[in-house]
Amino acid sequence: MFHRHPFLSLLTFAYLGFVGLVTLTPASEQPDYSALAARVIARLERYPDLDPLTVRLSVERVEFLANIALFVPVGVFVLLLFGSRLWWLAVAGSVALTAAIETAQRSVPGRVSDPRDVVANSIGALIGVVLAMVLTLPGTLRRRRSRRSLTHA
Repeated sequence: MFHRHPFLSLLTFAYLGFVGLVTLTPASEQPDYSALAARVIARLERYPDLDPLTVRLSVERVEFLANIALFVPVGVFVLLLFGSRLWWLAVAGSVALTAAIETAQRSVPGRVSDPRDVVANSIGALIGVVLAMVLTLPGTLRRRRSRRSLTHA
C-alpha cells in the first residue's frame, strides 16, 4: 500500500505528525486554543448578519467543530491509502487512532482525555471517508466498467 502511493503515504504521515503535535504535546507548550476560539467568536459577533450563528456558538462548540475538522483529512488520507473497497477499515482505523490519542493524552502533562473528542474526531474521520468515496466514485465506476468489459470480451 505505502510503496504503491509514496507521495500520498508521505503526505499522510506528515499530517498524522501534525495531528500528533496538536493532540499530544504538553499543554504548557501549546497555544491557548480556548482563547483562540473565544477570539473567533468575538470576531464573528461583530457582524450582525451572523447573529443566528453566533448566538449558538460557544467555546466548547467551536472546539468540538475544530476536532471534527482536524480529522476530516485523516479519513480522506486513510481511505485513499486503503482504497474504497476497504472503506470500513478506513473508518475503523480512524476511530482506533482517535481512541489511542485520547488514551495517550492521559499521560501527557496538562492534557485532558475527553470522550467527546473521540466522538468529534470519529465524526470528522467519517466525513472524510465519505468525502473521499464521493470524490473517487467516478474513477471507481470507470475501473469497474473496464474490468467488466474485459471479462465479457
